[in-house]
Amino acid sequence: VQLVDSGGGLVQFGGSLTLSCVASGFTLDEYAIGWFRQAPGKEREAVSCMFATDNTTYYADTVKGRFTISRDNAKNAMYLQMISLKPEDTALYYCAVDQVCAPWLVSGGDKYVELWGQGTLVTVSS
Repeated sequence: VQLVDSGGGLVQFGGSLTLSCVASGFTLDEYAIGWFRQAPGKEREAVSCMFATDNTTYYADTVKGRFTISRDNAKNAMYLQMISLKPEDTALYYCAVDQVCAPWLVSGGDKYVELWGQGTLVTVSS
């Protein structure tokens, strides 16, 4: 049972990236999915999540309108499409899975995550 995330890299201000996360050993569509990020010297924070029941989505205010979470059940994968990237988006991004994701949406919510990807680094230059 694991998540493998990828797609990070170096991009200029205003650029775009799409992160991918492939699940193995279980069926992703039965779970809530999401993405966290951790910038240097900061706590890990929830960026986005998608409920398992009805695919309701949540976005942090800092990324709303720029990031889009999605899942592809046929590929057992999830994605985070990021546009209009800013230097403050620079962080290590982690995909995450659990039965529910609502508990993730508060400070310290990362402790409720059941399964993590290994992280992929996104660096946005100014």
